Amino acid sequence: MRIAQISPLYEAVPPKLYGGTERVVSFITEELVAMGHDVTLFASGDSITSAKLDSVWPRALRLDPDVRDLNAPQMLQLEAVCGRAAEFDVLHFHVDYLPFSLFSRERTPFLTTLHGRLDLPELQAAFGAFPHVPLVSISDSQRAPLSGVTWAATVPHGLPADLLTPRDVKPSYLAFLGRIAPEKRPDRAIRIARACGIPLKMAAKVDRADREYYETVIRPMIAEGGGVELIGEINEAEKPDFLSGALGLLMPIDWPEPFGLVMIEAMACGTPVVAFNHGSVPEVIDEGVTGFIVENEAAAIAAVRRLPRLDRARVRATFEQRFTARRMAEDYVSVYRSLAHETAMRPKLRVIA
Repeated sequence: MRIAQISPLYEAVPPKLYGGTERVVSFITEELVAMGHDVTLFASGDSITSAKLDSVWPRALRLDPDVRDLNAPQMLQLEAVCGRAAEFDVLHFHVDYLPFSLFSRERTPFLTTLHGRLDLPELQAAFGAFPHVPLVSISDSQRAPLSGVTWAATVPHGLPADLLTPRDVKPSYLAFLGRIAPEKRPDRAIRIARACGIPLKMAAKVDRADREYYETVIRPMIAEGGGVELIGEINEAEKPDFLSGALGLLMPIDWPEPFGLVMIEAMACGTPVVAFNHGSVPEVIDEGVTGFIVENEAAAIAAVRRLPRLDRARVRATFEQRFTARRMAEDYVSVYRSLAHETAMRPKLRVIA
């Protein structure tokens, strides 16, 4: 198939450090190319891909200090895709609702994978204005806030099978991976680790929007006692050692997590997860196999003490069964073919002079 993947311009594909959406776009794109499809990636110019790269902006917007209006480059990208739409069998967007109005008027079938939270009140009206646009959720729980829309499929995320693998190291600490943000609850992670008497290593970024939270809540917590190390953002090459060295990954979230890529990153390294029961967590974690699902900090502390009972080889095997990038790409190809078939079956208008 001739497939267009349209990524946000905020990060490169794949991102240099943190960036969940753009990382998943890279995984999908590379797997589709490996499967023999003709793929064009619309992304920032500093992206690296085996597909054909079409870029309207030279580098990721997050890394471009000259860009102050992030919407302008994104609008240029949509116009570039529109100009080439007829070249493709399907257009696959990862930029939320931005393409709905323009591409609902195009004949080329398109779909949008929604990567973020959908429980914001203004989103119901925005999505409700386009009830027939095909949407893909990354978990079934992600769908709950939206009604009156067209869900084409749920496609859980996946990772290349050989991207993150277990390392032969002795686990000795608890891990926190992702962002320092209120909804991620790193404060809970610190309390849980200290209650267990186990060191905590936090590989996390601090966004500008969360800087005040870090300075007023998290930084004082780290300073007031030992055993907590904030090591900052890490890249893909650093993750296997970081995650393999952990007794478990703490995911003490306090929001409707749409998927939680860090959970399957840990599983790929054979590392079990202790996660609070929000959003997609019950769809990703197999209770008592790949980790434990908890309701509060006391339960999390008890779960950490049970982590050594879990078979890390079985954690990795479960990842291979459920969360590889090849499975993800195959799921998407099924959706693409269904959309292309539906479009081909639509009656064509006959122009009468």
